[in-house]
Amino acid sequence: MPNLSDRVGTFTDSVIRRMTRICNKYNAINLSQGFPDWEPPKEMLDALAKAAHAGPHQYAITFGAKNLRDAICEKQSKAIGRTLDPEKEIVVTCGSTEAMMASMMTVCNPGDKVLVFSPFYENYGADAILSGAQPIYVPLVPPEYNFDISIIENGFKSGAKAIVICNPSNPCGKVFTEKELTEIGNLAVKYNAYIITDEVYEHILFDDNKHVYASGLPGLFDNVITCNSLSKTYSITGWRLGYVIGPEKVIDAARKVHDFLTVGAASPLQEAAVTGLKFGKEYYDELKEKYTSKRNRMLEGFDKIGLKHNVPAGTYFVMVDIQEFLDLPQFKNFTDLEFCEWLVKNVGVAAVPGSSFFRENINNLIRFHFARSDETIDEAVRRLGKLKELVK
Repeated sequence: MPNLSDRVGTFTDSVIRRMTRICNKYNAINLSQGFPDWEPPKEMLDALAKAAHAGPHQYAITFGAKNLRDAICEKQSKAIGRTLDPEKEIVVTCGSTEAMMASMMTVCNPGDKVLVFSPFYENYGADAILSGAQPIYVPLVPPEYNFDISIIENGFKSGAKAIVICNPSNPCGKVFTEKELTEIGNLAVKYNAYIITDEVYEHILFDDNKHVYASGLPGLFDNVITCNSLSKTYSITGWRLGYVIGPEKVIDAARKVHDFLTVGAASPLQEAAVTGLKFGKEYYDELKEKYTSKRNRMLEGFDKIGLKHNVPAGTYFVMVDIQEFLDLPQFKNFTDLEFCEWLVKNVGVAAVPGSSFFRENINNLIRFHFARSDETIDEAVRRLGKLKELVK
């Protein structure tokens, strides 16, 4: 057979989605791939049912149905303190996955460098490679996941075209502060570079943490490309509705990339999503309360059974340290992936190996998520509680 593209040999399939397939095979509890096990808001389901009969069922405008663009821009204009133009500063995509890919392909030429924080959501490195760019990794140092701003400046000095920021950060739950984002933003302006943000967890925050929109900081809008989606906020991960917001020049180009990647998102789903975007403040307050309760439930459960973990400031993920198990004779030479596979088969709970998120050689962390019912969280903790008995 003829040879394949060199680029496809430089990254693997999604380890997250692979763990879901293994989980399904063994009928385990899926705490690996981050999607909730409850229904979307009833109002959105009712709107979808209406759209199923009344339409629209044909192509929407490729860069997004007008009423959806209007609704997104109205919501996000309030968030960033700037009036967004739905005709010039947004493109609706098939999920934030396409939003990120379209953004990367819009700003990067083959050979360009892109700064990526480590740990990172696994798509970012692949996005850079598929765009022909070279990812340069910036460590986020546990347990607080702080970073050295001089590393970022050195990256920009070396010609980095952009930096990718997931805020709040998957997988570690870091919430970037206004000071941190301002420092990064000032460097982006200084070195004529872009900040590409992934803000899908903007409303899943804990304690006193606040989400700061980089695009809303003084003087940064022209340097920020915001990728977002409706998946996590409205529990509709399967609807695949995302968007890119940015300055007109960027969006004009991103619309062309998007057009030839996917043409457009599903018309009836766009119609139904408008309902959710019109929810008031009480919806987001209830969302925070719901996820705070689930985070605390899982962490308290882990504390009772003696699992070491971080305390996420945002997102619905928690990192667990498995070094004590890897030190045991039966797990000698196990990778974190092999441990996660063993966990699914023998304990009945699926996690994601941390090595899929870190550029550094880190093998002792695995990621769980808590977007699950209280009963499912309790059952997962009960099963994990038997872990130490199984390995005696």
